[in-house]
Amino acid sequence: MSTATAPPPAPPDRTASASKEEQPYVELGKKRHTGAKLAGIGIFWLVMWLVFHNQMTRALGLQDTTPFHEWLNGIRDWVQLHGPDNWFFGGVLGFIGDFFNAVFEFLQKLVSIPAFPRPVPEIGWLGVVALATWVGWAVAGLRSTILVVVTMLLFGVFGLWQDSIDLLLVTIIAVVFCFVVGLPTGILMARSRATSAVVTPVLDIMQTMPPFAYLAPVALGFGIGPTTAIVLTCIYALPPMIRITEHGIRGVPDTTIEAARSLGLTRGQMLRQVQLPMARRTIVVGINQSMMAALSMATIAALVNGPGLGKDVNAALQIQNIGAASVAGILIVLTAIMLDRTTTAASERSESMGRSGVASVSGPGVMLAGVVLERLPRWATEEAGKGVRQPRLTSAGRWLVRGLWLIPTLVLVYFSRQQLILAQFPTRDDWPFLKYIDGKTVTKLVNDFSNWFIDKVDTFTLALKNDLTNWLINPLQNLLAESPWWTMALVLLAFAYVLGGWRPVVTTLVCEAIIFGTGLWNDTMITLTMTIFATVLVMLTAVVLGVAMGRNRRADTAIRPILDAFQTIPPFVYLIPALALFGASRFTAIIAAVAYAVPIATKLVADGIRGVSPTTVEAARANGSTKWQMITKVQLPMSRNALVLATNQGLLYVLSMVVIGGLVGGGSLGYIVVSGFSQDQLFGKGLAAGIAITALGVMLDRIARYAAERYGR
Repeated sequence: MSTATAPPPAPPDRTASASKEEQPYVELGKKRHTGAKLAGIGIFWLVMWLVFHNQMTRALGLQDTTPFHEWLNGIRDWVQLHGPDNWFFGGVLGFIGDFFNAVFEFLQKLVSIPAFPRPVPEIGWLGVVALATWVGWAVAGLRSTILVVVTMLLFGVFGLWQDSIDLLLVTIIAVVFCFVVGLPTGILMARSRATSAVVTPVLDIMQTMPPFAYLAPVALGFGIGPTTAIVLTCIYALPPMIRITEHGIRGVPDTTIEAARSLGLTRGQMLRQVQLPMARRTIVVGINQSMMAALSMATIAALVNGPGLGKDVNAALQIQNIGAASVAGILIVLTAIMLDRTTTAASERSESMGRSGVASVSGPGVMLAGVVLERLPRWATEEAGKGVRQPRLTSAGRWLVRGLWLIPTLVLVYFSRQQLILAQFPTRDDWPFLKYIDGKTVTKLVNDFSNWFIDKVDTFTLALKNDLTNWLINPLQNLLAESPWWTMALVLLAFAYVLGGWRPVVTTLVCEAIIFGTGLWNDTMITLTMTIFATVLVMLTAVVLGVAMGRNRRADTAIRPILDAFQTIPPFVYLIPALALFGASRFTAIIAAVAYAVPIATKLVADGIRGVSPTTVEAARANGSTKWQMITKVQLPMSRNALVLATNQGLLYVLSMVVIGGLVGGGSLGYIVVSGFSQDQLFGKGLAAGIAITALGVMLDRIARYAAERYGR
């Protein structure tokens, strides 16, 4: 029989093939008539827009303020005038600020800036590199050590040694704080349901709130400078540490807990001897995620005069110097990769040691260990296996070898204190070969290449930007921002009800009241426009890539490393290529947001596609479904939960990045936040913009979450 004339086989009937557990939800989804309800809301919205076009939009000029903004300005003035004498601002916050300032200044003088009366730091660049190399080898092995050495040498070669080290110092201080606070908090949450119920909503708000929203209130309490940068970083980096610690402690098998309890272990012994050792790798993952979150705040903290490479990125972006921004951005990315790979390797090594109880000698100590092993006392070695003697180091032996390697490290530290050329990183005048690879050369190369590339593609990129702006972004913005505020409020409430039921309606109503009270309703709708458009682009990209990854292992192998690399890049770095291609505009902010959000959304879609039951796929294939029918009629519908979750996460990532895009012409709330720092009279308005951003983020998050819960069953 000719396949050309045969009708295509019907796709499998999801309702008919659904299990007994799935059947009620399938029928319930059909009875909701979601599509018809959304269409009705859309018609009402369009009619209201046509009737009341550009009326009651609550638009506000950039320099205009409301009584609420002036009230916030008054609070700022009061804090500045009376704060030093107030028990909270001058006492509690003053103590915290002095503590962080003292710690940071001590570490700076130790490794970064001249320690008076010395014209150089206490430990020169060679000593810092030597210590970092030893730490990398001791905790993570040879490959991570090589990465540490290369990255830290590039700090100096690119001429940004001090800013790079300052970034590391801020990150380390923040991560240590997160560990000290987050570890016991996560343990307490894992062991007490009541504590978890109280703390979890706070963590939700901290993670939902875009980082820009932290700027004004933290700066109000701590002023501007290193302390504010550290506090901002701690706020953003703390939730991952707490959540992952709680997950790790809860993940200890119940059978293990019961066995330990039957042996008479107390709660303290249970924690120290069972739960913490078994959750060790998960806790290291929490430290890793806190580090990545801390680094992502580098450029945002620079807006409040925070130290580090963020200052260089911001300064370059303001004058549209793509080369200079790229040099600083490359170093931020390398720092992120260095910390990510080192902590990951440390986690894997820790787990391996925990399983075996021993560890082979590796890294720079291999040659020395070969000589030393036979001479170590019996308490330092043990035999692995039977027959041929294969000495392996015990824990004490490993630390003995590490201690031996610490001796030459300390010698290099000593010389870095004595020799000027080993204390200050050499310049091209000291080492002439640096002129071929230093920061100025790289800046020029990047600028020359970007100018050449832009000359070749600017016609296309300009046309793309203009076409998408004129045909899609502008109409959507007109519909959102030029509808009466009450129409948009009703539309959002209706969407919340249809997608998630009554629970998100309450949250939406509260968030709308907050946005209305800030006096920035129109600017919030403009920000919502960019967020919606970018989220659509994210999901289109994520579905295409995710389906390919979920259906094909080779595609997954090829695409996943790229997604991993993109997730390591701090968000501000995405602005650099987007600015080079599209100039300063809201479209630049949208493209950067898409690049930032695509990796997480794609991975979730791929996992959803891969999670579809193989028996269902085989049944559909046996019925003769084509590849297209398999994707559209089977795999995507049955991955609905993953798709909704991907939309939720992509939307939140987009929102935080679109707001950051205010620095490169994105406008609306992000630009107002930045303006609040540069213009005193707009401080209150900038703070109100942060409040509006938070309310918008919480509202969108709750709608998406309840939609995922309702339709992803």
